[in-house]
Amino acid sequence: MEETPASDTPAAVGGSADRIRPLESIERRVLGVLIEKAKTTPDAYPLSLNALVTGCNQKSNRAPVMTLDEEQVMRAIHSLRTSGAVAEVFGSGKIPRYRHLAYDWLGVGKEELAIIGELLLRGEQSEGDLRGRASRMDAIPDLTSLRSHLDRLADRGLVVWLSPPGRGRMLTHGLLPDEKLEKVRREVGAAAAVAAAKPAAPRSGAADDSELIAELRGRIAELEAEVAELRSRLE
Repeated sequence: MEETPASDTPAAVGGSADRIRPLESIERRVLGVLIEKAKTTPDAYPLSLNALVTGCNQKSNRAPVMTLDEEQVMRAIHSLRTSGAVAEVFGSGKIPRYRHLAYDWLGVGKEELAIIGELLLRGEQSEGDLRGRASRMDAIPDLTSLRSHLDRLADRGLVVWLSPPGRGRMLTHGLLPDEKLEKVRREVGAAAAVAAAKPAAPRSGAADDSELIAELRGRIAELEAEVAELRSRLE
């Protein structure tokens, strides 16, 4: 069963600021998978090492797709445990399993953790795409609700805006190392410059409704994620 925010503890209000640190790529993937599986497949959570490796190498809802082995994942688990973001448990069996401690580590609520988890799994993305994808973990009814969560996360440095307010605004999480964050900023800026240089195409009335398009794209992403999850369970 998924852990819930310990709202009556100091960590749930502000997080363990002394322990929050930038994460390397495999650490980001491992923590993102633990957050995702806790919310989407609670009956199979906490995860065994084998299940965690499978989740890290999953082809759906991942960017980039990775091919990790048990040794690489174990190294990431060890470093995350040292930082207080992950714990090892045994339960009723002898096989060790792993769960995240991200609610206390980051000091966030349910919807905010879904947002962080999705950003850890996919990296930078637009507000519209993020809303649909994060909603498969915890419901975020509309962009207004999403933005209220994002504003709080941004105030604490857990979300970083990559482009100015407006249609298709881009963002990422704040757990990237400085050099990686700067690379992402350059890539997003370059992509925006290329898009701005293209001749404007004729636009229909439907195309003008950018929020509706973003909602539809998010819903498609959510349905794709549900189908992928069902396939994973069948396998």
